[in-house]
Amino acid sequence: MGQMIDFKRPDGGTTRGYLASAGAGRPGIVVIQEWWGLNDQICGVADRFARAGYNALAPDLYKGRVTQAPDEANHLMTGLDFPGATHQDIRGAVQHLAAQGAKVGVMGFCMGGALTVAASVHVPEVSAGVCFYGIPPADFANPANIRTPFQGHFANKDDWCTPAAADGLEQAMKAAGQSPQIYRYDADHGFFNERRGEVYDAACAQQAWDRMTAFLRTALGA
Repeated sequence: MGQMIDFKRPDGGTTRGYLASAGAGRPGIVVIQEWWGLNDQICGVADRFARAGYNALAPDLYKGRVTQAPDEANHLMTGLDFPGATHQDIRGAVQHLAAQGAKVGVMGFCMGGALTVAASVHVPEVSAGVCFYGIPPADFANPANIRTPFQGHFANKDDWCTPAAADGLEQAMKAAGQSPQIYRYDADHGFFNERRGEVYDAACAQQAWDRMTAFLRTALGA
């Protein structure tokens, strides 16, 4: 359904990304990859958003590199310039979609979930954020500073983005006067990824999708 495009960054550079279009004037959603890279699964999520009525753009933060090996994925994630990804690649993607005149949200999984929090803090054009099991260090992006509608999906069996970390995010936002929608699932980290049979939970994934699309319809006016 979609295609690879080049879009402008605020610094004048360009980034590649996968764009799945729903049509002119539709709201936008930036889909942020897991630590595996911009793979077929993430492109499939963008396609699914397009079928639901959103113009979806998934920026290629690893510049063409994709892996299925956890060690290599960790190496790629560790080597990523998180401030650059947030302020340039992701903001550029948000601005590209916002140029059509509709509101734009951001969402992502794992590493992309952490970057969703970061974008919700640092990218002024973001109108809503949906984070799946990822939280950045507070000294880079403190969730207490989020001022847009925010929804989070976390796994009770997650040993990376732990239940305690999810509790901390919720408490920080509420202490700052925010009202995030936070959901917890009796599932493993990565439960939304249908390509990873060892952790995928179809029921939890569908429930999360339904909650997310209902939230985005309200936040983005779809």
